[in-house]
Amino acid sequence: MAPRRRADRRRPAGSTEPSQPDPPAQPNQPKTALSYPRILFLVLLFLGSLAVYFLTGSSPVPPPSDISIYDRGLVKAEVSYQEILAENERISSNRSYRHFSNPVLAYVTPWNSKGYEMAKLFSSKFTHISPVWYELKSEWSNLVLAGQHNVDFGWISELRKRGDSLVVPRVVLEANPAELLVNQKQLNKAIDLIIKECREMGFDGIVLESWSTWAGYGALNDPDLRNKGLQFIKQLGDSLHSVNSKSNPGQQLQLIFVIPPVRTKELSNYDFAPGDLRQLADSVDGFSLMTYDFSGPQTPGPNAPLEWMKYCLNMLLSENIENKHMIFLGINFYGNDFELSDGKGGGAIMGRDFVELLKKHKPVLRWEDKSLEHYFIYADKNVKHAVFYPSLYSISVRLKEALDWGTGLSIWEIGQGLDYFFELL
Repeated sequence: MAPRRRADRRRPAGSTEPSQPDPPAQPNQPKTALSYPRILFLVLLFLGSLAVYFLTGSSPVPPPSDISIYDRGLVKAEVSYQEILAENERISSNRSYRHFSNPVLAYVTPWNSKGYEMAKLFSSKFTHISPVWYELKSEWSNLVLAGQHNVDFGWISELRKRGDSLVVPRVVLEANPAELLVNQKQLNKAIDLIIKECREMGFDGIVLESWSTWAGYGALNDPDLRNKGLQFIKQLGDSLHSVNSKSNPGQQLQLIFVIPPVRTKELSNYDFAPGDLRQLADSVDGFSLMTYDFSGPQTPGPNAPLEWMKYCLNMLLSENIENKHMIFLGINFYGNDFELSDGKGGGAIMGRDFVELLKKHKPVLRWEDKSLEHYFIYADKNVKHAVFYPSLYSISVRLKEALDWGTGLSIWEIGQGLDYFFELL
């Protein structure tokens, strides 16, 4: 889950100041008459709106819509850049209705403030919200839970008022596993630090990311360390379940564990295997499966081919179908802009970057039948680029797949998408 670029806070689309009533007509003046200054003002306003439309391909301030994206005919394979520019900020006036009935975990990052706004605006569509706030790391011989400076109590309070989403911040375990996992005293301290933070801050549990750290250190190649890691996750989950949430007294603290996707035909020690899932199922409340980042600058292509996502689910659940409800199938709200020439480069883009590319290059969007994703090609300074970014249709296909399997969703991350994506949830 690499950090994406920061986004600026902005006012929600469709927010306008209340209009003022027209002044009463003057004596002996027809009520339909318009003064010369007012006529001039209206003409200039009209011309200004036309200028914005022709320069950007969209209206300056799209109003909220009482007609759904489905009734507006927007969820389809054949889509134009003009349609995206005109419609992407038009969000439904009914923001609480859920189309996707299974659990939804939404990630929010402190370097992208739009995610905080989207979490408040669409809080009813999420069962879990995970702000990316904490790291558990070693400082000399001490364990430290860092990240308290990121906590936004005002934002949490707003979420609580608007919906029932559980606030489960992400904790990345950065401590060296060769030192941590063999020291039971340190493991106990790690658990105590996490539970203490949940109690004091009023969290509903945590999302733990440690598997990628352990893989990076090579710990998963050591059968003893690998087993100790799994035992630690079980101990952490059982300990969290022994404590009730401060904000939801009838609810135990929850543990959601982040797991990587399968990238090879044969499972390796680095993969989270079906047996690992079975071992943790009684102690963990869910698994956030990172089914995105399939392609990279050296191998440009789709972000998350649907067949690959299905393969990952099948590898995990073929022997664990009874645990399908515990999977939060990962979908990306970001895209990628890849260079296709020599010295390949490029990287992640957010919704606002995508919109600017559409305005500048006015591309033809194409539907790729194999990956079931939209993409377009453009050239800049004699360098050819391929852009893969989610669409209403590509997301809807993945939501249907999740429902067919009976899994939930995890979204990385909600500040990177286009506003009308949320109506799909």
